[in-house]
Amino acid sequence: MAQPCSGLKVLVVGAGFAGLTCAIECRKRGAETILFEGNTSRRQLGDIISFGSNSGRIFRSWPRVEEKLDPVCHHSDGLEFRAFDDDFLCRQIWDSEADWGKRFNGHRGEIHGVVWDHALSVGVDIRLGSKVQEYFETDTEAGVVVNGEKIVGDVVFAGDGVRSLARTIVLGFEDKPKSSGYAVYRAWMGTEGLKANPLTAWLADPNIDHHVGWLGPDVHFLVATLQKGTACSWVLTHKDEADVEESWSAPGYVEEAVKAVQDWAPIVHAIIRATPEKDLVDWKLVFRDPLPTWISPKRRIALMGDAAHPFLPTSIQGASQSMEDGVTAAVCLELAGKANVADALRAYEKIRYPRVLATQRTGVTNREAWHKADFDQVKKNPESVKLPRQDWVLNFDASGHAYEVYKETVESLRADPGWMPDSRL
Repeated sequence: MAQPCSGLKVLVVGAGFAGLTCAIECRKRGAETILFEGNTSRRQLGDIISFGSNSGRIFRSWPRVEEKLDPVCHHSDGLEFRAFDDDFLCRQIWDSEADWGKRFNGHRGEIHGVVWDHALSVGVDIRLGSKVQEYFETDTEAGVVVNGEKIVGDVVFAGDGVRSLARTIVLGFEDKPKSSGYAVYRAWMGTEGLKANPLTAWLADPNIDHHVGWLGPDVHFLVATLQKGTACSWVLTHKDEADVEESWSAPGYVEEAVKAVQDWAPIVHAIIRATPEKDLVDWKLVFRDPLPTWISPKRRIALMGDAAHPFLPTSIQGASQSMEDGVTAAVCLELAGKANVADALRAYEKIRYPRVLATQRTGVTNREAWHKADFDQVKKNPESVKLPRQDWVLNFDASGHAYEVYKETVESLRADPGWMPDSRL
């Protein structure tokens, strides 16, 4: 029996979580799926990454992926908040999310490896060392030029990241990143240094995964330990007005990171100083204004993931929304069929755009709730620092939603052929 996407040739650019999810979901529906990755090997880079229950349900829909993720992921029932002087504020328990689904938080490279292997197992043709030099489209096809070779398909999904070449094709101009006014020191390290200091040894408990946040004026410091107390990740978000170029990640320096929390509790300094400098990154947080569209003029090329919508880490949704993009795109292609690819891409954009825009904004509101807080008032009302955990964000089934609204979405677009996304939503 023919699968719903049999006969479709889907080209995906970029092997991040958006691209891999899109490729997996298109392939399992029967499409010939080629994924192009510019790097010559799968990179094990990164530190901790968080997937909410909205994307956790996607992982769990893929056979044997959950059981491979569990050993490498963080397992705790909540997040403990402390003030910058180490006064205990409150503990946020995730029990309200029990009915929404499972979260997966762990090392980006390790989680990425599990998803990569699953993509190969379902038959995705992953081509490493395949840097896309050009995109093109006609009314009936789209393609890429890779290492001088022209490759043609029915549709191209570009998850080519924050430095997206496809974004320029879609928009017709190059949009430069802007400084958000903040930067993050971030690290992933072993816990040997923590174990050697009585102030921090408790964090490396082999029986408990810890998750602790220290908050202060315009700075926050989050620490997580996992993998039976052998691994630690921390992020320190602080003001930084440096000019931003396209390359904004650089080696970090321990003493510079300590200066950002100069008057804070000794335990914070001890955690930072236990960090091998080779494991520390200084990452400038940038943003782009919401794009006016994610799809190309002939509606054969679509952006997804960071290429379409970079997220601030305080949203805790960047990777999850990228995966939702991939699933939604595949469902729309399935329901449209080969003859209606343009409908599929327009529906994908209309379904995803307002949800992504609203979720992006939580990155700013979450950060401001901590960074702009009056800490005299916080100590009187410590519950005020708890993270909003909205049902509409986390208790969401991207696949089910796309199936539910696709038909009415296409009908509305045909009735209003000039529809464009509204970034003022």
